[in-house]
Amino acid sequence: MEAPHARPPVPLRFTVLGPLTARCGRDSLPLGPLKQRLVLAMLLCNPNRPVPVGTLTQALWEDAPPRTARKNLQVYVSTLRGALADAGAGDRLTHQAGGYRLRLGEDEVDVSRFHALARAGRSAAGQGAPAAAARLLRRALDLWQGAPLAELSASAAVAAEVERLELRRVQVHEDWAEAELGLGNAGDVADVTGELAERYPLRERLIAAQMNALYATGRQSEALAVYDGLRQRLAAELGLEPSPPLSSLYRSMLSGGSVAAGLRPGGGREAAAGAGPRRGARCLLPADLPDFTGRGPLLGELTDVLSGGWCRLAVLTGPVGVGKTALAVHGAHQLARRFPDGRLLVRMRREDGGRRPAAEVLGEVLRFAGVPEPLPGHPEEAAASWREWLAHRRVLLVLDDAAGEGAVRSLVPDGGESAVVVTARSRLSGLAGAYRLDVPPFTRGEAVELLGRLIGPGRVEGDPAAADGILATTGLLPLAVRAAGLKLAVLRHLRLREFAARLADPGALLDELAAGDVDVRRRVAESWRDLSEADGTLLRRLGVLSGPVFTLHQASTALRCEAEPLRRRLEGLIDAGVLSVPDAEVTAHAVRYELPCLTHLYAVASSTHTGSEPTPAAG
Repeated sequence: MEAPHARPPVPLRFTVLGPLTARCGRDSLPLGPLKQRLVLAMLLCNPNRPVPVGTLTQALWEDAPPRTARKNLQVYVSTLRGALADAGAGDRLTHQAGGYRLRLGEDEVDVSRFHALARAGRSAAGQGAPAAAARLLRRALDLWQGAPLAELSASAAVAAEVERLELRRVQVHEDWAEAELGLGNAGDVADVTGELAERYPLRERLIAAQMNALYATGRQSEALAVYDGLRQRLAAELGLEPSPPLSSLYRSMLSGGSVAAGLRPGGGREAAAGAGPRRGARCLLPADLPDFTGRGPLLGELTDVLSGGWCRLAVLTGPVGVGKTALAVHGAHQLARRFPDGRLLVRMRREDGGRRPAAEVLGEVLRFAGVPEPLPGHPEEAAASWREWLAHRRVLLVLDDAAGEGAVRSLVPDGGESAVVVTARSRLSGLAGAYRLDVPPFTRGEAVELLGRLIGPGRVEGDPAAADGILATTGLLPLAVRAAGLKLAVLRHLRLREFAARLADPGALLDELAAGDVDVRRRVAESWRDLSEADGTLLRRLGVLSGPVFTLHQASTALRCEAEPLRRRLEGLIDAGVLSVPDAEVTAHAVRYELPCLTHLYAVASSTHTGSEPTPAAG
């Protein structure tokens, strides 16, 4: 007798770009009371990413949470999960990395579809296909059904999410306008940009599109008046003149000459056709990896965020060896057009892994800017000089391997169009307004691709089982995969099967993963220097467990300590970026914690070396 076919899951549909709605097939899902809807709205604004408990608490109670806030939040999440479970999707809402994550497909929430269509439209424009670009961008804009989440805008956290969406919408309108102008469709563009310019009167790229549309429809005097209005506002509100590209557009219209279709993305401080970094712009980035592999969706999200002009701070987080710096550098190289005044990477640590003094870092960025350094002992003055210089330019600053929030805050611009990308092992939870991207290990396909690039695809294809064994022992962490590939590339005589057998010995694995200055053990050892002595001791004791994944009960039993104090310690390790929570949990008592592959191996080696006598963890 044949087994009955499983019934396909009923599709979910959520809307954020207008009133908040939730449907399963034809049926509406119950949204519950106001605070429960606020939780859902925050999760939908950040689909497929963990939203920290602190962020959700802020959205619900702002600065005055009750003593029962955590319990109340768990109740709201549990009720939402129950509603999803009734629709056959209870596993979509999970506890992860000190927060909650709602897993949704691109077509299940309008905000994800909007971003995907916007990226596709921009890509089409970049490939010289304005008709396809205009069509895709129009589809993205048509998803909007009014003001997003208007009924929830009393929450400052929701209002901040809505502001980001609104600014992204304006950027997509600018992309669409330039595509339509390239097709000769100036009439619609003039009307749309005119309405938007009333709300965003200082966006030069929008103003340029409006001027071009008016000029193309024979309304030259109106186009010139738009420029004069902008010039007066800039002078009165910011003490600035219009950018050189916009001034050039104005002069071309005055003389009756031909004009470009618009200014490049990013607010208009860049010329239109074929514009690149400005002459004399400095690029102090490391060389891009010639074999940079994969990361397509993550890279697209990072460059999309930084290109929009609505986010000044992006934070890439993840454990040691996951490839945060490589991703940041690769993205920064791709954003030369967006940041024509320069791109700079600043190492936040010394060669030995110790933190660089704040004054030393400030001196480096001020030298890049050509700004005289203030007298010693005046760090606030130095930081203010840097931010003032940055506010009037379009510069991308990459702060690599930041150890804490304090080292970052003083370098982030207060306004303007510059941006900062931070890589860090810890989550830097105290950085308000940051757009966070958790960098995961490679997918298996990405790991196989990089290994093949390093040692040759034929060698991988000749023994795929051994290649899989090698990659499994690396935990698919890019640093470990690269170290294995570089070693095999030199040792051409070493068979993959033999090397896989070497790596199968946990005691030898970290030492085997070394090739030249790519030394996995050294990098992991450096990452432990940020930990307090108590946290380092706790990690070593976790090394006595049977594997990298464990429950609170298993850990408290092995360490012979009470569960509740240990839970708080483990959550501190999550915030520090040395512990994670797999995407599978519903309550704090059912959480399964996981040590990243390299950290677990180092903990095992350390516990073996120092002895494994467990003592009660401190409360």
